[in-house]
Amino acid sequence: MIKQGYVLSKRVIQHSQDLFVELWVVTDDGPFRLLSEKQRPTCFVASEQVENLQYLAQKTALHIDVFDDDIKTLEQVAVSTLKTHTEVEHRLLRNLAEDNNITLYEADVRLADRFLMERFIYGSLEFLCPSSNTKIIDNAKVRPAVYSPSFTTVSLDIECDELENLYSIALATTDTRIVYFVRHSSHAHLHSQTILNDDKAFELKILDDETSLLKALETGIAALDPDIILGWNIKQFDFSVLHRRAKANGLRLKLGRENAELNVREWETQTLVEIPGRAIVDGIESLKTMTYQFDSFALDSVANELLKDSKLIQSENKLEAIKAMYVDDPIQLAMYNIKDCDLVNDIATTTKFIDFLRLRGTLTGLDLGRPGGSVAAFLNVYLPHMHRANYVSGVRPENGGLASPGGYVMRSLPGLYDNVLVLDFKSLYPSIIRTFKIDPVGLAEGLIDKESAVEGFKGAYFSRDINFLPKIIADLWNARDEAKKAGDTARSQAIKILMNSFYGVLGSGGCPLYDTRLASSITLRGHEIMQRTAEWIESKGYSVIYGDTDSTFVHIGNNTKLGSPKETGEYLAEQINVFWKKELQSVFNVDCFLEIEFEQHFDKFFMPTIRGSSVGSKKRYAGLVVRDNSHKLVFKGLENVRSDWTRLAKDFQYKLYEKVFTNQPVGEFIKQTTHDLLAGRLDEDLAYAKRLRKPVESYIKTMPPHVKAAKHGNQVNRQSLNSKRYGKGSTVKYVITMAGAQPIDLISAKIDYQHYIEKQIAPIADSILPLLNTSFDEIMERQLSLFNN
Repeated sequence: MIKQGYVLSKRVIQHSQDLFVELWVVTDDGPFRLLSEKQRPTCFVASEQVENLQYLAQKTALHIDVFDDDIKTLEQVAVSTLKTHTEVEHRLLRNLAEDNNITLYEADVRLADRFLMERFIYGSLEFLCPSSNTKIIDNAKVRPAVYSPSFTTVSLDIECDELENLYSIALATTDTRIVYFVRHSSHAHLHSQTILNDDKAFELKILDDETSLLKALETGIAALDPDIILGWNIKQFDFSVLHRRAKANGLRLKLGRENAELNVREWETQTLVEIPGRAIVDGIESLKTMTYQFDSFALDSVANELLKDSKLIQSENKLEAIKAMYVDDPIQLAMYNIKDCDLVNDIATTTKFIDFLRLRGTLTGLDLGRPGGSVAAFLNVYLPHMHRANYVSGVRPENGGLASPGGYVMRSLPGLYDNVLVLDFKSLYPSIIRTFKIDPVGLAEGLIDKESAVEGFKGAYFSRDINFLPKIIADLWNARDEAKKAGDTARSQAIKILMNSFYGVLGSGGCPLYDTRLASSITLRGHEIMQRTAEWIESKGYSVIYGDTDSTFVHIGNNTKLGSPKETGEYLAEQINVFWKKELQSVFNVDCFLEIEFEQHFDKFFMPTIRGSSVGSKKRYAGLVVRDNSHKLVFKGLENVRSDWTRLAKDFQYKLYEKVFTNQPVGEFIKQTTHDLLAGRLDEDLAYAKRLRKPVESYIKTMPPHVKAAKHGNQVNRQSLNSKRYGKGSTVKYVITMAGAQPIDLISAKIDYQHYIEKQIAPIADSILPLLNTSFDEIMERQLSLFNN
């Protein structure tokens, strides 16, 4: 019988001298383990290098098989196929080639990835199941399928001290909540029990030592048998700590299906966690992949913003609070532990990030738990098409490649405007790829026959007939339109992110298909389209005050010859589309997939200058949208949307601009805000927050305020025997005092209110007040010094 499933994990396993790809898939009938037929690592080398490589391999007793498959590189260099029997041999082959300056192509494509991509399997598949009684299938036959699984999930969270001694481990599903807890010497009467917390019960399981705790985790995971394990920073922290503590206790954590072991590999900037049969999904990585943005990705911060909920410990020094709670109030610590699991589950439900990752997988073949992966996604989709055209990909440029031009940004015309329209090209870069046939294989073929090709930039020519990326984009485009009609926002978002990543991939030195002619033919064409569009609009009597990548800002003022602002915007968009269809058919003989849309009407619009200059700024503006007797302010690139500015600045800017946009007086508001600041009534809004990008001691040449605050905090904590320390990755919340920057929980000097006036209030005010023929100093009558006494 044929069954359908979704890939949870994949890896290569070795029996004797043979390699097999192991796939764990979830189906309607539970998990299945699929083992492929024997597989061999594969790569390619220029045919002219084969004899030399074989000679070198024989000298080192390395056996490689060579096949001539009539394949070539994009530069038309003939290549031969190389196969080894084991991954060890494959690594030896790569080292041998590198030591002798021999280029291997696609040597870094992992065997399990190649197995799936060459079969066009992305996430879901179907397989032949020989009987209803077996869940382990050898020599599995697999092929692509469309299948939407129902995943079982569990959220995991650990608590420990700074030495990674484990206190507790919590697991939470929709139905089951458990906290495994190591008994402290002071917990003589603590016993396993059921505890009611937030109207939900959880089981508290008391263990005598850390070894028992880890074994209980194995038992608990096996009983729940989840497809996905969720967490917050779960790879870099929770599983890394669990892996080290298991090793310290002489254990190998068997958390996978069929008693498979947890495997953790750590590098300086990356941690890989593998649990066969289960996917590991981190909430932070997932939300970043979905392009969520928060001032902080700390669980408490995200939960507060998305759920209006928070962690149970609100102390600035959570570690000290946890350590004290472990000894003095273990029940409360258990509640804190399980609460973190609940928050992750609730965030997953609210954002539907598992649905998003599943959809991303069906589009790209990326693993559920893989963060980012734009290059890998592109290669998964593109390489199989390329191979069927008898091409192999190149190698990543050693120096990162030549930079390609960025998106078009027009010099703005600063000012305060009535009635500004925003016209936006729908997915401009993907539509340029479709229209102008931009494609790696298309470039290789176009350079052979330039006369019939579509000309690009920097010497590029693209074949009209032999290409793959335009068709891939078209299929994704149609799928997104269907998703939008069906109200499937997760799928629509996943497709949008994927399509928009293709330009960046082609211009990335981390991609083996990198070619500056590809990326430049996209961005420079975008420049041309944006400039010609602005010229067309201005020829109709309107003023283009700004343009940014794919958006054009048109000032129409009180011009109503085409009707209301909305009618004007829609008419302009319609006529621009007509213009481009005719133009591109006439000049390039191509069908036009460019489509501009009327996106927004700002009743009031402000384009600032660069601070201290009369030149208009870029990527920074604010506008007022009035609809149905209500209004909304939109900010782009200004202090109101910057995570490293204070709440004082954000609130002040919002209220000031709101008053300007709605023609309200601003003088008294500015004076009152300044007076409240100096009187100490706004102290809670004065904190800056910034993340340390490296260890505190690494900052030598420059010492930004947040670093000074961190150094001060570390020194004070050290002297007071407090274990809290600021290190790489820490977010420092601080205020500016008369003694300099100090952490908000260690303020020992008077706040420097003058700093906040000069660096926050005044600059924001003076960004817009000149348009009202006044300034901050004029409003304050130059008497600020009186308020400091």
